[in-house]
Amino acid sequence: MRCPFCGSQETQVKDSRPAEDGAAIRRRRVCPDCNGRFTTFERVQLRDLTVVKRSGRRVPFDRDKLARSVEVALRKRAVEAERVERMISGIVRQLESSGDGEVSSEEIGRHVMEALRGIDDVAYVRFASVYRDFREAGDFEALIRELAAPPLAGRVPGEAD
Repeated sequence: MRCPFCGSQETQVKDSRPAEDGAAIRRRRVCPDCNGRFTTFERVQLRDLTVVKRSGRRVPFDRDKLARSVEVALRKRAVEAERVERMISGIVRQLESSGDGEVSSEEIGRHVMEALRGIDDVAYVRFASVYRDFREAGDFEALIRELAAPPLAGRVPGEAD
């Protein structure tokens, strides 16, 4: 593993332990050249996924990009990092075990919205505003009315039946 501080190829594992309820291994590493310390995670990957964008373009699935978008929605919200990591791992597992190597960006967005709705209402609204491309205040009002109503099983609020 390359050192993120000095670029050295020779880093040493100092500690390994299970993470994410056993779904990953957390490794603490140290670089013998610069003494930099950092953490890496090792996860099982069932298959390579390709994301089909709305434009039709295909790009490799990037777990880190998913995590960043969730982190933006949850910024300054009191949600434990471990809970967020479990949510992201759950979404990735659902996508990988769907049976298809291609997944639409809309499907990923639906999974994220469903998960965020159960974690934090404000993050749910933030994510929805980007995912659904809100243009005016009325879009927020409609979503908040939907949020106040109980969820219907198997669908994300606001989607056509």
